[in-house]
Amino acid sequence: MTYPRSIDSLWSGATLVTMVDGQYQLIEDGVIAVHQGKIVWLGARADLPDITAQAHHHFDGGIITPGFIDCHTHLVFGGDRSAEFEMRLTGMSYAEIAARGGGIISTVRSTREADEDELLHSARKRLQHLLQEGVTTVEIKSGYGLDIDNEIKMLRVIRRLGETLPVEVYATCLAAHAVPPEFSGDSDRWVEVVCKQLLPRVAQEKLADAVDAFCEHLAFSPAQTEKVFSSARTLGMPVKLHAEQLSAMAGSTLAARFQALSADHLEYATEADAQAMAEANTVAVLLPGAFYLLREKQQPPVAAFRKHGVPMAVASDANPGTSPALSLRLMLNMACTLFGLTPEEALAGVTLHAAQALGIRESHGSLECGKVANFVHWPVARPAELVYWLGGQLPCTVIYQGEKRDSTF
Repeated sequence: MTYPRSIDSLWSGATLVTMVDGQYQLIEDGVIAVHQGKIVWLGARADLPDITAQAHHHFDGGIITPGFIDCHTHLVFGGDRSAEFEMRLTGMSYAEIAARGGGIISTVRSTREADEDELLHSARKRLQHLLQEGVTTVEIKSGYGLDIDNEIKMLRVIRRLGETLPVEVYATCLAAHAVPPEFSGDSDRWVEVVCKQLLPRVAQEKLADAVDAFCEHLAFSPAQTEKVFSSARTLGMPVKLHAEQLSAMAGSTLAARFQALSADHLEYATEADAQAMAEANTVAVLLPGAFYLLREKQQPPVAAFRKHGVPMAVASDANPGTSPALSLRLMLNMACTLFGLTPEEALAGVTLHAAQALGIRESHGSLECGKVANFVHWPVARPAELVYWLGGQLPCTVIYQGEKRDSTF
């Protein structure tokens, strides 16, 4: 692409980890030229053309990666379930916990009781942890309101987070997350409400960028999921799916049939699912935090995803019940140690492939001319170090839409 001779800023003095095509694609002693929030040139300093910059920022070594993208979270909710976590560790079953008022319904109750400002305040604190580790884009789902008014409330809070913090926020309507207590024993009726009443309102008010569902024996069947997806597509909204977390129901194949942006979890996905996803260019979003906390044994079919060329993203799945994870870098390590990803695959999973899972690969996820200038400087020698370290917080400098982001938020 052509570039202006006078630009806003130059960023130099580090190795660029471009992640073009999902690979490191290193540029030693690299330079990034930024103008009006976009990357207009990048390459080796020796090849820098005649450009005049209003500001020149020079790092003393280290690496620069694309901004991290957490493409699957549930950050907005009321209360917490730390007591439930403790109960599970003493041997109490999920059914027993639910009988005592725990489980997802306890989060639904707390979320309904909280007003928008309370939900915004608690979600903001959780999101800040992710931002401190280089996250510049995040997806957040509803799904703990489980009635029309409270799902709308959650989606409004998600939109407000993107307006009040320096991070791009994508909202997903996950009303088909669980059966509301008022619809116990009649999940079809809730699906009807979602399709006929809630989704049209969400689309009209532009409160969500995508629609999600939980296709599982304890949630919604493939037939019910198909109804939700059909309604979403009629309204012009892309879809994604929680699929194959606990059992094989061909949900990911269903998602592929609807050209879903992603299918997520996937511990019980089959090779046939992987092939269908590859043909539809549907991203496999791996969620090692939930796998770890639930002490699961069945791993996602990573070899099948590689074989068929399915892009693999990695996300925190930050939620109060099964993945209270506030570190995307820790998820990188878990994706490698628990699922067998390479550090390069893991890093692609929170950059280029995560961008594809949100439908924004053309503008985000790699260091390339024309893309949004979201990138992070890390004072480390090799990109694998981002995956290697457990705990602690690696200091980093975040450039968000071409400007250095204030770490105090």
